Amino acid sequence: MRMIENIITPTPINGELDYSAPPIIDRFGRSFNYLRLALNEQCNLRCIYCMPEEGIDFRSEDKLLTTEEIFRLIKLTSKMGVSKIRFTGGEPLLRKDLSELVQFAHQCKGIESVHLTTNGLLLSKRIEELEKSGLSGINISLDTLDTDKFKKITRRDGLDMVLNSLQKALASNIQSIKLNIVAMRDFNDDELMDFVELTKNNDITVRFIELMPFDSHQIWKTGKFYGADHIVADIKEQVDALKPIDGSRTEHHIFRVNDYKGKVAVIPAYSRSLCGECNRIRITADGKLLNCLYSQDETNLRDAMRTGKTDMIIKEMIYGTMKKKFKDGWEAQKQGNDNRESMTQIGG
Repeated sequence: MRMIENIITPTPINGELDYSAPPIIDRFGRSFNYLRLALNEQCNLRCIYCMPEEGIDFRSEDKLLTTEEIFRLIKLTSKMGVSKIRFTGGEPLLRKDLSELVQFAHQCKGIESVHLTTNGLLLSKRIEELEKSGLSGINISLDTLDTDKFKKITRRDGLDMVLNSLQKALASNIQSIKLNIVAMRDFNDDELMDFVELTKNNDITVRFIELMPFDSHQIWKTGKFYGADHIVADIKEQVDALKPIDGSRTEHHIFRVNDYKGKVAVIPAYSRSLCGECNRIRITADGKLLNCLYSQDETNLRDAMRTGKTDMIIKEMIYGTMKKKFKDGWEAQKQGNDNRESMTQIGG
């Protein structure tokens, strides 16, 4: 394998070797400091835009990254400039070692923040241990505040449990609390203002996200797609005083209503107008590195670790994969047909 040209040779520091490496930069000059790491594929919901009601053929546990393998990837990427970690799934709270993983990432040199994306069903029971472990932020996926709609979209009960988790999260000392809402026409487009009102008295970011084409039954083609520009226009039509403010790179449209405590954001996940500022690396639950959410090209880091490859070689694999990243998600999608059955196989 050809060596990456700008790998830094380890030098002794305080008697120990420093294996720090240059930042991860692609051919378009984008640097990547944000690792999204899926911990599993299993989920305790069956959301209609994510997977079939009967579920999918989940990979067996021996195919998934172990605790120690995740530790290794966190430590390795932190030396390549990664400063933010997000644990996703599947549903990451189904992993018993989640608090241990959060604590390791929190204590890892170079990691500035550790985040979690969850459906919230199990969060209330574990939020105290996660807070003690050093969790910086929580994104709760919640597409409706209506009990019947919740059952329809998730094919499960549990809205009260999610709302209880949200209240506990807001009452905690965890710095960042966000709601992720997949916006769909003729389903929850009449709830925009209900979600916006949650920001009045709560320091929370409510994020409306475009429906994405990652489900084998292609519900996104049924007329429910609700574009970011239309979402913004519909909110502005109902709210007079929206003040543009700063947000994360994906929060392409972000506002605050008057003197409300929280924020309202709209994420163009399918329109892909945010690709030029991408700073994300994705690793699936079975250890495949993706340089784009829409990429079909996977680099198998799990097998590299299990066959004894050194950290230097794995770093080369990461540099090489990210260097090949396409200009945007549209170009990546053109490279082949996506045969994945669920968003859980990519990592949310």
